[in-house]
Amino acid sequence: MTESRQTTLVLGGTGRTGSLLTKRLVERGHSARTAARHGADVRFDWDDPATHADALRGVDSLYLVTPVMRVRYADQVAALLDLAEAAGVRHVTYLSTYGADEAPPQIDIKAVEADLVARSAITHSVVRPAWVMQNFTDAHLPVVEGAITVPTGSGAEAFVDAADIAAVAAETLLAPAAHDGAVYSPTGPQALTVGEVAGIITAVTGRPVTHLDLDPEAWIGGAVAAGIVPADYAVMLRWLTGTIITGRGSTPNDDIEKVTGQRATAFGEFAQRSARAWTEKAAV
Repeated sequence: MTESRQTTLVLGGTGRTGSLLTKRLVERGHSARTAARHGADVRFDWDDPATHADALRGVDSLYLVTPVMRVRYADQVAALLDLAEAAGVRHVTYLSTYGADEAPPQIDIKAVEADLVARSAITHSVVRPAWVMQNFTDAHLPVVEGAITVPTGSGAEAFVDAADIAAVAAETLLAPAAHDGAVYSPTGPQALTVGEVAGIITAVTGRPVTHLDLDPEAWIGGAVAAGIVPADYAVMLRWLTGTIITGRGSTPNDDIEKVTGQRATAFGEFAQRSARAWTEKAAV
């Protein structure tokens, strides 16, 4: 009788890191089940607890991605983790945020990390990535009319490739005992200002791109007024941008190489790979 393969439930399995993580796990011979509201292997909706038990059935480990565009979710996560423990999950890798230990108390990032630490029945790893490079190719920080609009001043950030985040998460799920209690903060190899990012995009695409640095409160207020984010999410935007503005953005480290054995992707490499995302949008 052969032992069945371990199975990881990947929340946000159709998203940026989840889809890449699933691909990596499968390539390494590990069973992975994607979970999302639409388009995944199983339906999972944070606001529909009836979907949770089915998603967790037969699962040994969990890639935990908390509800998006929210700041209060600790109770929902705790209920899911209770259910996961009862279902036989023995390891959780949590996608947190760089500098989570300094997050404002109105945001439940630290609360979820503390919850995991307090649970003795499961092992856990925490992945706290820097701002993701893919922000510049999707709806988060798009190039619109030749400009990236975000209030970061002259502060720098060690932007990281989502593929590198997925690579780190994969290792924690493939060898959970070796990464029990670990906290990794994946970053890119360079700390760049958004102006420098714009310069790299300009060089790669041949089209001029600049950084439009608005007043933070005007930018946040505009996002709320336009319905892009809910009003209570303003505290998250204020924290994330404020960290960079004050010069406390992420700085390069060797966590990616330490965990995966591979060097972190530089923004220039990412830009070369992603050039079509900017040239095709500009042509529309």
